[in-house]
Amino acid sequence: MKISRKMAFLPALTLSLAALAGVSQSVVAEGWTPKKPVEFVIMAGPGGGADKMARLMQTVIQKHKFSPKPFIPVNKAGGSGAEALMHLKSKKGDDHIVMVTLNSFYTTPLRQPALKVQPLDFTPIARMAEDTFLLWVGKNSGINTLDDFVKAAKAKGNDWIMAGTGRGGEDELLTSYLNRTYDLNIRYVPYKGGGRVAKELVGGHADSTVNNPSEQMGFYLAGDSKPIAAFTGARLPLFKEAPTLTELGQPFEYYMQRSVVGAPGMSDEAADFYREVFTKVYNSEEWQKYMKDKSLQGEFMTGTNLQDYWTRENNNHKVLLSKIGEIKQ
Repeated sequence: MKISRKMAFLPALTLSLAALAGVSQSVVAEGWTPKKPVEFVIMAGPGGGADKMARLMQTVIQKHKFSPKPFIPVNKAGGSGAEALMHLKSKKGDDHIVMVTLNSFYTTPLRQPALKVQPLDFTPIARMAEDTFLLWVGKNSGINTLDDFVKAAKAKGNDWIMAGTGRGGEDELLTSYLNRTYDLNIRYVPYKGGGRVAKELVGGHADSTVNNPSEQMGFYLAGDSKPIAAFTGARLPLFKEAPTLTELGQPFEYYMQRSVVGAPGMSDEAADFYREVFTKVYNSEEWQKYMKDKSLQGEFMTGTNLQDYWTRENNNHKVLLSKIGEIKQ
């Protein structure tokens, strides 16, 4: 049988059309994707845990091509995160902006009701982890135990400085807890960013901090600072020398959320895209290593589970803030 050139061309044409149809279906299946770079807001200053986390996630997204457009980190630390919250609130319906949050996501709106911002206003994307806290002192402090710390802080009174980030946030909450529990009069001094806080401690300008491991790790590894106690349920594997407060007779735990949220009114399609991106980030080798190396805990969380988590934590922070006189319940 003789095959004409026209007949030979038909199967190839059919295959080409089928391939094009497949590409079209693939594009449809992928759904919404960013049309321009994504603004990646960090509601904290440079060098802190939130900043380091965001920049790692940006790198992972770019390296593995999880997004066709880049994520551009932007630090907005003003007003203990109020600047970032109001910025994201003003972007209602914007599909090209997401934000990394910490516990000022709760405390700042509670302390500043005039902002008219609530956690549930924002689109839930993903809780990536819960960060941990340790009580740190300098290498030359002569302090090796919590009892040493309490004795030294009592002797120095209000001249004892606890460096922290922001006013009325997690660091000040922990400082207030230590003051109440151990009858201390520690003076809390806020700075912009956990990186700056770590430098204040090792530079001798502060007596202690309650930094996250990621913020203090470099100085710890260099031997310039040491952990005295952990605000966790169990000892942290990287800091086994630091007992928990529960071990020391004061059952107390406190963690920092590390979540990503979208603007109020973000489209469902965009929210689905970002959830897929950050699910991939969470499961990446880089993120899992970061969690282990920086003593992060917690499972991936999104959707209504994340909103329920925000509600519980917001209520918990109402109680904590009322105890230190920052708000009235």
